Amino acid sequence: MTHHLPQRVTLSSEVLFRELDGEAVMLDLETERYYGLDEVGTRIWQLFAEYEETETVISQLVAEYEVEEEQLRQDLAVLLGELAEAGLVCLEDENGASSVPAVNES
Repeated sequence: MTHHLPQRVTLSSEVLFRELDGEAVMLDLETERYYGLDEVGTRIWQLFAEYEETETVISQLVAEYEVEEEQLRQDLAVLLGELAEAGLVCLEDENGASSVPAVNES
């Protein structure tokens, strides 16, 4: 599986985020749709809210969880793609251009 991660992830200002018992509920104010994140997804959201830089978030996650970095990168590419598709985050590559992670299964 190949994957591409953005350099930066910016959370939409149109999303209300609430943590409940380690998980998150989010409301997109623009579409009025609700979304949920499990405990790990919630932590990822919190880290991007704090750092925005993908490599910093990856380093923090590898330190916090027992996970191989390659597996983390694959899972993160999928999650960010889903969040971007829903309009909850903006993904930027090194040139500042918006992008969506490409996830291809081989």
